[in-house]
Amino acid sequence: MENQDVVLRPFDAARDTEKLSAIWLEASLKAHPFIGEFRLLEQRQLIEEEYLPKAETWVACHSGEAVGFISLLGSFVGGIFIAPTHQGRGVGRTLIAHALELKGELSLEVYTENEQAVRFYASLGFKELSRRDVDDFGYPYQNAALHLKA
Repeated sequence: MENQDVVLRPFDAARDTEKLSAIWLEASLKAHPFIGEFRLLEQRQLIEEEYLPKAETWVACHSGEAVGFISLLGSFVGGIFIAPTHQGRGVGRTLIAHALELKGELSLEVYTENEQAVRFYASLGFKELSRRDVDDFGYPYQNAALHLKA
């Protein structure tokens, strides 16, 4: 089901940090159960204090409420997270299309155990470039590097 009522706007730290952090946690618990709740709760502080403020973040809103976001570091997608209640409605596609229009190409890494995300990126035309056996924190969770050109 395509969601035609999504409006994108730039991130506003005062308005969005807590809500986007909550979306990140809820979506991460669903998509990355292999990481564990304890580590995800630890990482939440990094999301709020480091990642969101340093990235170019676009917020997807439905009926005025934030329901997802994409954070860009140049043309690298540092993160894209959609509230689980709004997944499968076109929010992620809208965010990727916007980022691709802005940057002309996108690259990202995805946990290969997150099969839903792997299928999502493949459906958009992302191509796998490489894999590595550990994540950014040195944990044994395989990541695939993906790329998409406009």
